[in-house]
Amino acid sequence: MTDAATAGEDDYSGLLGAFRYSFRVSDSLVFRLYVLLSFVLGVILGFAFVLALVRWFYLTLGHSALETTSNAFLGVIALFVLGPLFAPVLFVARRHRRDEGEDARYDTILALSGVLFLLSLYVGVIISVPAQYQSANAGALGSFLYSLPQLSGLVPPIVSALFIYALHRFLK
Repeated sequence: MTDAATAGEDDYSGLLGAFRYSFRVSDSLVFRLYVLLSFVLGVILGFAFVLALVRWFYLTLGHSALETTSNAFLGVIALFVLGPLFAPVLFVARRHRRDEGEDARYDTILALSGVLFLLSLYVGVIISVPAQYQSANAGALGSFLYSLPQLSGLVPPIVSALFIYALHRFLK
């Protein structure tokens, strides 16, 4: 285990510092891989959200204020996607910084819950695909997911995000 004092506690400032810090202090290889995965996906998704916001601004240029309020909703969606994606990294960084435990099992379980969140995002996207974009040969599982109401695509990510928090509280 890398000692928290030698890892440089002053390096932990903000989100990027939490990624570096938790990567260095964790003994779990699974968690370290999740830190890399969540960072790369976070950058890609963040860039996609910024591009979507710029596009929405362009499309609503000159329209009423009621139509442009949908732009703020994109920020809420970004928080609900990126927050649970980064939560395991932030929870582990906080736990190690406060010396609340040196358990690599906690790190591994939170990393796996983060991967579960990523899978739930994928399932949620499949559920919410509009009918004209659905695959004709989706298989049994795909057909079942396509048959669900589009709004139910929110359920898997929300449940998974709550599961991350519940695991954090339970393992604390």
